Amino acid sequence: MIIDSHVYCFEPGDAPAGFSSGEEHLWWVQSAQARHHQPAWRIRDRAPVPASSLVPEGRLDLSRLPDVNFRINHEKGRVVWTIDGEDCTKQFYPPNLRNLEFTPHSIIAEMDYAEVDMALIHTNPMLGRNSAFLADCVRRYPDRLRAMAPVDEWRITTETDIVIEALNTAIHTHGLHAIKFNAYSAYLGCTDPWDACRPFWDAATALNVPIFFTLASGPDDLYGKDRPVADQRRGYIEEQKILIRWMERYPEAVVNLTHGFPWRAFLDGDGITLPDDVWAPFQNPNCNLEVCFPVRIGDLFDFPYREVWPTLEQMVERVGPNHLNWGTDMPFQNRFCTYRQSRRWIEKYCAFLGSEDLAMIMGGTTKRILGL
Repeated sequence: MIIDSHVYCFEPGDAPAGFSSGEEHLWWVQSAQARHHQPAWRIRDRAPVPASSLVPEGRLDLSRLPDVNFRINHEKGRVVWTIDGEDCTKQFYPPNLRNLEFTPHSIIAEMDYAEVDMALIHTNPMLGRNSAFLADCVRRYPDRLRAMAPVDEWRITTETDIVIEALNTAIHTHGLHAIKFNAYSAYLGCTDPWDACRPFWDAATALNVPIFFTLASGPDDLYGKDRPVADQRRGYIEEQKILIRWMERYPEAVVNLTHGFPWRAFLDGDGITLPDDVWAPFQNPNCNLEVCFPVRIGDLFDFPYREVWPTLEQMVERVGPNHLNWGTDMPFQNRFCTYRQSRRWIEKYCAFLGSEDLAMIMGGTTKRILGL
């Protein structure tokens, strides 16, 4: 069984999508666009423009985003903003998303063509907070899709009971299958969303579903994406250490780290060099790691991604294939390769993988994590 452990389905970028309004949703889309590494350009002539004008200088504050008439072009399926009378855009979202949405029917069509049997839908503030929508995606394709519950990470310390209630509703009422926690979003509300949020974590782990963590590089990430690489590396390792302590506190919790590691922070010439420290969390047998390269470095390395083969081999040696799971970030990986190619670079070209290793990476590990 081939299982993609990381896909998305989402409503249009200016729909409420679980927020109080479409405008609130757009705030999250605007801040995410500003911080993403994809280039921005002027629509008139495709000349490069900075995306930094989308957020204020200093610490990110969603309550004071600059007014640049940020909006959605539904026909072209992309974001647009206006600076000095010029319309600008970028493709953090992949092109060809009409209405800037990706429906359950869309992902199933992609899965059918790429011969993917099942997929796990992730969630992110930019893409909405609507547990009922995610549950409906699963209801439409119950044999093909699973979905995880969104968490308003930035509200955990100030509105703990409300966030816990929403999480319980997502799991018990809507029947979702896992929890997604974005550390970066949590720092918007608290500098220490780990130790300061014990009641939330007690409630979350009591649900007995796997928790998927997207780690950041600490609270300093809120001060801009252009932090020195050395600082990003240190911040990430420190966040891993926090996760290790968290796993010791909740030894029964099943954990998965999304996207693999922050690959761009560990680039070294024409490849990736990882310090020994990054392998420490996987001494815990409940910690798993996603195999996900094209969406993160597809603008730097081309298919079949020869530059990362040694890194995947390291992951197999240091983590083990029974703790690695293939994920794509669909539809976002379509910026750089097709869905079929996101399988083929592993299955066809990584000759160091045996059939049993491949079976675990391409579906077996996710099947175990989700208890399928």
